[in-house]
Amino acid sequence: MKVAFAKPYLGHEEAQYAYDTILTSWVTQGPKVQEFEEKFAQRTGAKYATAVSNCTTALHLAMIVAGIQAGDEVICPSMSYIATANCIRYVGATPVFAEVNEDYNIDPNDVIAKITPKTKAILIVHQMGMPADIDAFKTICEQHHLQLIEDAACAIGSSYKGKPIGQHSDLVCFSFHPRKVITTGDGGMITTNRPDYDKRLKILRQHGMSVNDRARHEAKDLIFEDYEEVGYNYRMTDIQAAVGIKQLERLDWFIEQRHQTAKWYKEELNEIPHLQLPSHNEDFFTTYQSYSVLLKKGFPIERDALMRALHQRGIATRRGIVLIHQQIAYQQEFSSVALPHSEYLSNQSILLPMYVGLTQAEIQYVCNTLKEIIQTIPSFS
Repeated sequence: MKVAFAKPYLGHEEAQYAYDTILTSWVTQGPKVQEFEEKFAQRTGAKYATAVSNCTTALHLAMIVAGIQAGDEVICPSMSYIATANCIRYVGATPVFAEVNEDYNIDPNDVIAKITPKTKAILIVHQMGMPADIDAFKTICEQHHLQLIEDAACAIGSSYKGKPIGQHSDLVCFSFHPRKVITTGDGGMITTNRPDYDKRLKILRQHGMSVNDRARHEAKDLIFEDYEEVGYNYRMTDIQAAVGIKQLERLDWFIEQRHQTAKWYKEELNEIPHLQLPSHNEDFFTTYQSYSVLLKKGFPIERDALMRALHQRGIATRRGIVLIHQQIAYQQEFSSVALPHSEYLSNQSILLPMYVGLTQAEIQYVCNTLKEIIQTIPSFS
């Protein structure tokens, strides 16, 4: 049996809606984009949503409207996808890397310790769909007059204290990459409750143009656009938005399927010594965008050797979330950074297959194979 690590779930409805959109001849920044934005805002409970080309461009625009500039510092986790820090560098600011907790999310206490006069914002990440402690960071930001930005790339459908991720702060960025909970092929969204942020985000994503294409098309008189500031081509196409609308309609079912998969994993793996499964908190609802297991001290086989053995038996896995400060693009400048807990979690964890459509038989094969591998080791058996 071969088991993929991840697959997008796309069906005939998405294909038909994309096809129908193509036939309208309006294929970029048109009515489907607006519809997707409105439905996304409604789903998250935010007042506004701005669709963009991907989550990285969403984070970049969030930095701009938050007023982050060259010379500023933004505190963020190192244990995240590299785009989390790249967006800070795009505006000339410096990422300051903080530790994470057992749930792989940024540690509020370490953040407090790293605030300096140059700190202008905190960028939290809802890692693998598990919400960070938003209220703790809102309190820190209020006390130190900082901006709070949420990297919610994995967290559409997650909730914090009973309310969906997307409405808790003024800049929340989502991803629709194929590995995420819903996909548009690629794409992103920014939610906000501030009308001034919403207006500027929509201008910045389209070259700084004061009037969008749809408004000019539907106008009953001549409208000439102005270019109010240097903007970007960060638009989403209507074809992508059409797919996103249908994916959003399936979101609850997608999350149910992911939770069922997590339940099956727990039933099969819970009794393995020195293997730590994902933690839970009643106030934090996760999407299980990924499923990470931690090989604690005493586990009988090294992480990479286990991954290799699983790969040889047809099971695709991924290493734990990498640390940005250890990547080639960052390691020279941040060579003095020491984050021992982040390093431990990154080096000792494995992401197991997780996607909608993964069958119970496939999960059984993954779990049985993992058990068979470690049982061949004398110290374990």
